[in-house]
Amino acid sequence: MEVGKRIKGLRAEAHMSQDDLAARVYVSRQTISSWENGKTYPDIQSLLLLSEIFDVTADSLIKGDVETMTKTIDSDVRTMKRLSYVTLGFLLLMVLAMVWGIVQTSAWDWPLGQTVPTFALAIVLWGIAMFAAVWVERIKKRHDLITYREILAYWNGEEVDRDTDRGRRERMLPRWMKVIRTVGLTLLCAAIGAFLGYGGAMLGEKLLG
Repeated sequence: MEVGKRIKGLRAEAHMSQDDLAARVYVSRQTISSWENGKTYPDIQSLLLLSEIFDVTADSLIKGDVETMTKTIDSDVRTMKRLSYVTLGFLLLMVLAMVWGIVQTSAWDWPLGQTVPTFALAIVLWGIAMFAAVWVERIKKRHDLITYREILAYWNGEEVDRDTDRGRRERMLPRWMKVIRTVGLTLLCAAIGAFLGYGGAMLGEKLLG
């Protein structure tokens, strides 16, 4: 990946650190490092900003890498879409399994031992959904996608605009705050799933009663 070497060389010539360049391109320092190490490619808007910062043409930055860049980005977009559908589908199946398990215990008075396979299935389905979700998060991190608007633009193959108020605020948040927020959202989703499962069981009990 020659584009990464060119970015690194131009940055060194300009006496800029990765943090300095990241601030001007509206991405994280890790993203700059990924570009320079050939792990990922910059998107169209980032290329335009880089060409302005270094006073070179975008063509000179990506010369020889256009076809590989296109294939890599297209592949990541397709993978992200598939994994998103997998996450949603398996989460819905998990909720259905939980509802079925609660119906077995509440409405039909099955012994706990007989309902273990149903709840075990729900856990397996949840695990698959979480695996797919983590994979999606890795793709988002690799391409420095934070806000919903950025993700949607990337999803649709459009130009990703990271120079927004929300985008800048999100990138300024400390890591520990992001971790706390992620844990909180996970617990909220679990609570919603439990509520839906209980509600579904009560509805099933009334219908069967």
